[in-house]
Amino acid sequence: MTVVTEKNQGASAARNRAFELCRGDYIQWLDADDLLARDKIVKQMEVAEAGQSKRTLLSAAWGYFMYRPSKAKFIPTSLWCDLSPVEWLLRKMEQNLHMQTATWLVSRELTEAAGSWDTRLSLDDDGEYFCRVLMVSNGVRFVPDGIVFYRRPGFSRLSNVDRSNNKLESQFLSIQLHLKYLRSLEDSERVRASCVNYLQSWLIYFYPNKPDIVAWVQQLAADLGGRLDIPRLRWKYAWIRSIFGYDFAKRAQFLLPQMKWSASSWWDKALFCLENRKYFTVTTQATSSARIRDHS
Repeated sequence: MTVVTEKNQGASAARNRAFELCRGDYIQWLDADDLLARDKIVKQMEVAEAGQSKRTLLSAAWGYFMYRPSKAKFIPTSLWCDLSPVEWLLRKMEQNLHMQTATWLVSRELTEAAGSWDTRLSLDDDGEYFCRVLMVSNGVRFVPDGIVFYRRPGFSRLSNVDRSNNKLESQFLSIQLHLKYLRSLEDSERVRASCVNYLQSWLIYFYPNKPDIVAWVQQLAADLGGRLDIPRLRWKYAWIRSIFGYDFAKRAQFLLPQMKWSASSWWDKALFCLENRKYFTVTTQATSSARIRDHS
């Protein structure tokens, strides 16, 4: 293993540098919160070596966890199957789904064809990148026995960003690129409807705090033959809106689940520490016993 330290230029730049240095025939992308099952890559390589084209993109099952991977929750979606590039992107955007970064195993040939990670993006860079990988692939092969564990971040990275933060602009750029990529593969009525639905799903993160982006999103929907509605809040926050206004109710909708997640995360961490304390106690006792026997 080679460890390279460089000046921080963002995740995309780091990934581009890593690819320049690597020599393998297949690429496994990993983030700090990713864990792979011991045989994840083995299972995917078995499929790859069984006659799959180097242009086939390999995906896998993944589950969220907080501190204990053994408690990971695996929730299958309509992306957990073999799909063509168009159908995969269509389902992703129509249902606002995603596949976690580490699920993919990408051949060098496919990686080179897709191009570099986009360093303009500080958010959703992985979503945009794998759209391009999909575009140059001949389809996705889902490997259900390949398992990835992803530490749950707790809440959307857009739910608490400052209004002037460039993460919102990054997300908007990624959205535009998603639309462009899918329509370059197929520009049918169903694709345009899927694009409008995708815009509607993301509108809540910009409305009402980013009126300039909201105007652009609405225009994109109009160009696609659709129209966007004011993002709906969950029914339990309707009374907050009637008293304090939409913006306050929206913040509550993001904040309260985060508070609930924080409590669950604290409890899971406590159990994780307790379980590991027991493990280390047993290990220490076993080691001490072995030393006593050695000296007897």
